[in-house]
Amino acid sequence: RTLPYSDDGPMAGSTMLVDFEIEGPQFTALNGGPRFTPDEAVSFQILCEDQCEIDRYWDALVDGGEEQPCGWLRDRFHVSWQVFPTSLYDLLAEGDPARIERATAAVMATFGKLDMAAIEAAANGE
Repeated sequence: RTLPYSDDGPMAGSTMLVDFEIEGPQFTALNGGPRFTPDEAVSFQILCEDQCEIDRYWDALVDGGEEQPCGWLRDRFHVSWQVFPTSLYDLLAEGDPARIERATAAVMATFGKLDMAAIEAAANGE
């Protein structure tokens, strides 16, 4: 469903609202015009099962966009995404505090796509 702006305002001819679905969840996007640009206050997180899935989503979304720290990126529309491995939740939540600290430091030191093998190696002190 789309809803246009009225024909007599500064945004005449533009779309104001768009409703859409991504694999089940419903979303509504609002075109606030040039005064309201996308920023990190609203972002999407994609949970990935393995590095292959991380690579696939990352490569598709960063095309025409820009890499950001810690597995974040902005796509070509300036929407923020974090492509995040589900196994990282377990790694950061349980176990030896020194291991967790090393894994956290590896994530924080990453500019761009997360490499789960490198994060696990750092966590293991390798």
